[in-house]
Amino acid sequence: MRRSRGAAALLALSLTATGAGVGLALAPQAAAVTPPVAFTADALSTWQPNGVVWALAEAGGQVFAGGTFSTVRPPAGGAGSEQQAVNFVALDAATGAPTSCELSFTVASGTATVRALALSPDKSTLYAGGYFGAVNGTAVSSLAAVDVASCTVKTAFRPAFAATVRALAVTGDTVYAGGDFLTVAGQPRQRFAAVGATDGALKPFTADADEPGRAVEVTPDGQNVVLGGDFFTVNGTNTHALAVVDAASGALTKAYPGFIETNSVVKDIATDDTGFYTANEGTGGGVFDGRIALDLPGFGQRWRDTCLGATQAVLPYQKVLYSASHAHDCSSVGEFPDGQRHHLLAQPTTGTGKLGWAPDTNDGIGEGIGPRVMTVGSKNGVQYLWVGGEFTTVNGAAQQSLTRFASTGDTGAPTVPVAGAVSFRPGEVQVRWRTSLDLDDSALTYKVYRNGAATPIATVTADSLFFKRPQASWTDTTVAAGQSYTYRVTATDAAGNTSALSATATVTVPTTVDGYPNQVRADGATQYWRYDESALPFVADSSAGGNRAGVHLNAPALRQTPGAVSGASTAIGFNGTDTQVYGDHRQTVGSTYSIETWFRTNTTRGGKLFGFGNNQSRGSNQYDKHIYMTNNGRLVYGVYTGATRTVTTATAYNDNAWHHVVATQGPGGMTLYVDGVQKGTLAVTTHENFSGYWHAGGDSLGGWPDRPTSEYWAGQLDESAVYPTVLSAAQVQNHYALATAPADSVVQVTAAEDTYANAGAPGTNYGSSSSLAVRGTSFYASYLRFDLPTAPAGTVLKSATLGVKTSTMSGAGTTDTVSVVPVTGAWSEGGTTYTNRPSLGAPALGAYPGIPDGSAVHTATLTTGSVAAALGGSLGLALTSPGTDALWLWSSEAQANEGTPQLTLTFGAP
Repeated sequence: MRRSRGAAALLALSLTATGAGVGLALAPQAAAVTPPVAFTADALSTWQPNGVVWALAEAGGQVFAGGTFSTVRPPAGGAGSEQQAVNFVALDAATGAPTSCELSFTVASGTATVRALALSPDKSTLYAGGYFGAVNGTAVSSLAAVDVASCTVKTAFRPAFAATVRALAVTGDTVYAGGDFLTVAGQPRQRFAAVGATDGALKPFTADADEPGRAVEVTPDGQNVVLGGDFFTVNGTNTHALAVVDAASGALTKAYPGFIETNSVVKDIATDDTGFYTANEGTGGGVFDGRIALDLPGFGQRWRDTCLGATQAVLPYQKVLYSASHAHDCSSVGEFPDGQRHHLLAQPTTGTGKLGWAPDTNDGIGEGIGPRVMTVGSKNGVQYLWVGGEFTTVNGAAQQSLTRFASTGDTGAPTVPVAGAVSFRPGEVQVRWRTSLDLDDSALTYKVYRNGAATPIATVTADSLFFKRPQASWTDTTVAAGQSYTYRVTATDAAGNTSALSATATVTVPTTVDGYPNQVRADGATQYWRYDESALPFVADSSAGGNRAGVHLNAPALRQTPGAVSGASTAIGFNGTDTQVYGDHRQTVGSTYSIETWFRTNTTRGGKLFGFGNNQSRGSNQYDKHIYMTNNGRLVYGVYTGATRTVTTATAYNDNAWHHVVATQGPGGMTLYVDGVQKGTLAVTTHENFSGYWHAGGDSLGGWPDRPTSEYWAGQLDESAVYPTVLSAAQVQNHYALATAPADSVVQVTAAEDTYANAGAPGTNYGSSSSLAVRGTSFYASYLRFDLPTAPAGTVLKSATLGVKTSTMSGAGTTDTVSVVPVTGAWSEGGTTYTNRPSLGAPALGAYPGIPDGSAVHTATLTTGSVAAALGGSLGLALTSPGTDALWLWSSEAQANEGTPQLTLTFGAP
């Protein structure tokens, strides 16, 4: 439903290990940052003004900043003292510190300000425009020329502008100005004028506008001037906010009537050898706030970026358009929905798609706009992107009004991946993670480590952006049924900066197929949220390759038990106030689909269980294809076709029991099932077509029949899936039945006691040691005791594995076979020595056929019958070997043990 008119997962995966990675395209070749971006996102140390920077220019390794300020001070935390800088400061491009060039721009009454800076083509003269009456005491009138080499005012240049100059462009013999003025040197010139570059004498150029001029640029061939501002006419002709005029006369070359919305203006214009680019700002509803690219020649539109968020500056550099704005809604170009403001963006000069460069500022002081101007400076072979404005933070750290980014020296590591692992069938583990954020690299390399090994088992490349952090995954096909495995993931950028390891994800491979999730995948789910995560904010997609993950919002309750289906799967709990899960994958929904979820609640306030909306963390203003509950507990399935069309159950389901709901739409219309039974149909085959995100636990419901008190769900959800097909009645019934079918359950038991005996120290007890040791000559043996549970009702032990972890000491592994044998004699962790060590039984219950060096977890399959005989009691095991190569392991007392020594017991139906 549309209440008011107001990120596709790009993956590029490759792998270098046994298994399978999932993705869409190959990643670009690695570089210092991901091409074509030219700058890192790491803000460099820069002196900072105490006000607003409106203008920047660069010459000879110096960057000139003009604005409304009175002093500059060292970077946050830097040494030094505040220095006077009256509306102007010159800084070293490479160090960010003030140079010896000092100019003061003042005025007799009012507030002086510098609003525009531009250099002559040979960069010998700096032109400054704004509102001021003197520079270092030399009388001027809102436009001055400064000799760059000597940092002195050129007194021969004496134009007289009667009001603020806001924009400048310079050729070899002409200075073009735009602003608020109506006269220059006493002659009529409304908002735009041209003066001689040497003497400031007024030129015949006449391009009179009815409202202020804010931007002026000369085309590369020097034949035309592009004007931008608030105006609606130029030389009496209708052309709002943008015009192209003849460089000599000012006569219109190209008018743009109706091209830009009437409540939007042009704040900046920049050119390159292919065209020019506008920065637009709007006020009110239906505004244009984005960027436009126009070609040369012809001046026609190449593309239009309709992101909302007041663009202040544009800068093309090496085929990339950098922009300063506070973009908060780019959904109209298929990117992020309305929400957080993003102040610095980059995109190719050929299109609107955002690139992997997104350092950020805050809105700051003054109007709360953030960054307002950009320029590129160069020194000693390094390029620096300088940004000025009214911000007070950069990348979350204190820094006012000026910052800069270099073309080299990327030091920022990607964020730590959030990883998980799952196994639905013998011989296969799906490792998946939310891709990391790196503000100047979109192509990252991920390494997957198994069982704590130092060498990765897989390498995967994947793309991510600040608004697109899709799930990446890799399938391990070298695992054994009944054994437990741990996985950790790191992310590395093009410069080699590597994140910390992710938290450990542990999984036990089932001995038989897990019926319910396996069937959901087999029936073609392209999004499958099982809600088994133990940490925020990543909700993994367990479908077979969909990689359409979700994000927790406002911390819903995790790992709620019991879940809806048999086995170890858990549910998620929502508070009915503000918690939900939203999709991280922007998509459209075809004419055929199915929605499936399990739910449990006793709420009397209703709420949305699951549905599709055009926003993520904010309430959507387009929303349908959803299932919600009324206050009295009935379920409603609805779509929007220009009117709300719904199917409603006659029965209430807020009885605090688990229920299964499926909603389908296709050529046969709409069908609603609850607990495997059809509850209603409607001959409606269409719905609202828009791009958006799936939501669980809440989203907008305004305008829908029997609208509940709450739009948010108070209760639990489990096993939410979306299909691109219509599930048949038989499939729905099969899913409902499989939920209660017996499934393997896994119990992990850590050692209650562990120690080792050492023939070299026959009377010493090692019960408090962090290590265990095994060797035949001279003799070491390790002893482990596990307190075992009884088998769950109706199940038997199907497999048992013993996991141990080698220590980090050199040579901790062994080339000898290590046997796992039963302990028949009495012993205790605190009392056992070599002298009183217990007797051992036979045969061996399992073995490790050699363990390589390097700290990692290793598992051995044990004889099921022998372990089953000890269920409900105590099981003693010993690790022995015949050779001379010692094995060193972490004991249960060691912090690095990853829960080892550990028995993993799998129970299932007889």
